[in-house]
Amino acid sequence: MDTDSAITALSALAQGTRLDAFRLLVRHEPDGLPAGEIAKALDVPQNTMSAHLAALTRAGLLRSERHSRSIIYRADLGALRALTLFLVKDCCAGKPELCAPLVAELVPCC
Repeated sequence: MDTDSAITALSALAQGTRLDAFRLLVRHEPDGLPAGEIAKALDVPQNTMSAHLAALTRAGLLRSERHSRSIIYRADLGALRALTLFLVKDCCAGKPELCAPLVAELVPCC
């Protein structure tokens, strides 16, 4: 991931509803959720949620596909991985023991 892509992704996540939607979709991998269910779960009007989902999709953080009358959204875990690696790639100036607590906290959830 390059700096511009990271800025775009972080900008998309720098809004409460979009961050909540992304985290919700990460929890619902690999199946994803229909847009209406995301809006309902977050108590956001559907048209507002559509705008937020579009912003996350443009930032490369979500993928969508149409299933009949619904659009199913899924978190792009590859993009999440790339963003996370971009942020921590040079962690602790090459001293892995300093990053050990971060890695240890991530391992149980993944």
